[in-house]
Amino acid sequence: MRWLQRLRLDQYQENLAIAMETLRVAKLRSGLTILGVVIGVATVMTMASLVEGLRSQIIRSVEVAGPTTFYVLKAYASTPVNPDNPPAYIRIRPDLAPEEAERIRRLPEIAYAALWGQTVARLSYRGERTQPIALFGADAGFPEVQGGTLAAGRWFSRNEVMGGATVVVVNEAMARQLFGRENPIGKTISVGGRPAEVIGLYLPPENIFAPQGAETGAIIPFRMLDAQYTIDKTNALWIPVKPRDGVTVADAQEAVTIAMREQRRLRPAQRNSFDLVTADQILDVFNQLTGVFFLVMIVLASVALLVGGIGVMAIMMVSVTDRTREIGVRKALGATRGDIAVQFLIEASTLTGIGGVIGILVGLGAGAVVNAALGISAGPPLTLTLIAVLVSVGIGIVFGVIPAQRAARLDPIEALRHE
Repeated sequence: MRWLQRLRLDQYQENLAIAMETLRVAKLRSGLTILGVVIGVATVMTMASLVEGLRSQIIRSVEVAGPTTFYVLKAYASTPVNPDNPPAYIRIRPDLAPEEAERIRRLPEIAYAALWGQTVARLSYRGERTQPIALFGADAGFPEVQGGTLAAGRWFSRNEVMGGATVVVVNEAMARQLFGRENPIGKTISVGGRPAEVIGLYLPPENIFAPQGAETGAIIPFRMLDAQYTIDKTNALWIPVKPRDGVTVADAQEAVTIAMREQRRLRPAQRNSFDLVTADQILDVFNQLTGVFFLVMIVLASVALLVGGIGVMAIMMVSVTDRTREIGVRKALGATRGDIAVQFLIEASTLTGIGGVIGILVGLGAGAVVNAALGISAGPPLTLTLIAVLVSVGIGIVFGVIPAQRAARLDPIEALRHE
């Protein structure tokens, strides 16, 4: 039994050597065939690396905010709503108000709640300026929800928050860009054309994912943001809520819902004029969006793999014709139909296997470059890498069946007569 297994292993090794020799002899033909497989597999691996990186970033950011943190919004939609022409059900909803955030904050089930807003602005100081950055209006509880630390200076005092004082906590990287080695604390900068005193430097956590998807550039008191800037109150106004320890998300949401309905004097038959969103819902929407995106990429990659598979079949059919006499000699020496079929299947799977490995390396490299450019750290999708290898080899087997059958059915006498 062992000698039989060893014999089969020797046959496979011989067929593999023949396949590699065939690739070496027909370099251009084999290279063009491999290219289709490389493009398809590389496309899938690049998209998979990018999606995996974004998913890791969002999960880490949710962990920073805490799994129990949720948000009160005017309206929750998977894509931003046009504030100039919102749907009718959103148009009739009132904007979130500071009084509502204060009402939620006083609930016994709630540890933290405040009204936050966001806009886009440039920071400038003595001729130096940043690109447009995310400007948040919040309070000293900002790092409690978003994470991060204070690298220097301080957060807003309660009087500054209540009075909308013109003070700002700047992202440390933005401060270095504006001030170089100069100490920024106590200096007055322009924040979107309005003066504000720098009182602190903020160091955001790695891979932070703000609710609106932008890196934090600077934070000012919400009342300053509300008074001096234009806010998209449909999409960029929200109340982050953190329940007290020991209070479940469901209980906290029920308490917030009752408080909001009472604040807005909604009758029992009326629907909520606001939405509550949890971290799980944010992840679900992200998974849906990336799932569709990834599906489109899979379809496009499948077309490339199909073209590559057809190319493999064409190459192998030509190979059978070119090597008819060789097949006749092998049959005359005792090779069976199965031996001939296995030989050509191994050649086809080797062809696509090489293309799959190259495609994986190219795709992972491209994905790593894109993730690095976006500041995302994530490991390679190992499961998909294994699947990609199996799929690429499988394509060679599937599309190599017809040429293999044709080679196996050749009559040895006729094959030996072939010139």
